[in-house]
Amino acid sequence: MSRVAPALLFQLLAACSSSSATTPAVEDSPVDAVRVAMPADSTAPVPTRGEDAKGAWTAAPGGEAARFGYSGEAPLLSLECRTGQLVVVRNVAAPIGAAALFALQGSGYILRLPVDATAVAGQRGYVWQGQIAADDKRLTLFKAKFAGTLPGGGHIEVPASEVPGSLIKRCKGA
Repeated sequence: MSRVAPALLFQLLAACSSSSATTPAVEDSPVDAVRVAMPADSTAPVPTRGEDAKGAWTAAPGGEAARFGYSGEAPLLSLECRTGQLVVVRNVAAPIGAAALFALQGSGYILRLPVDATAVAGQRGYVWQGQIAADDKRLTLFKAKFAGTLPGGGHIEVPASEVPGSLIKRCKGA
């Protein structure tokens, strides 16, 4: 019996470790990082918009926010005025505790906006959020067509609109 017990214990431990959802991190990953396998049924929802659908800016009631996106979908990009600061939210999943630069380019300006993974009330998970003074001259890029790139958040192309310009003007005066 004494030889069977250690062998049985070893087999049970081996079975537990082979069915684990985690695997060791790859060589150049952060210290103590663990890769976690995602369940097959946790895929991102696929937009049902038509090929010719065009995103548009909309103003929130009261004019304190502007949102860019497609009808019937969550906004892809949001701007909000908070005490003289323009808060920029790129609504794509962000890893907890992450920080990045949201590279925006348009109308002769390049803005590398520092953004952090932030929990938003009423929304599941974390999204990218940063802020910039409402009187920063680089905000002119939001008034014309611009493009933005975010590591892990992909590329976004946004058409020109008066909606973000009105928000920025109002926020500057606040």
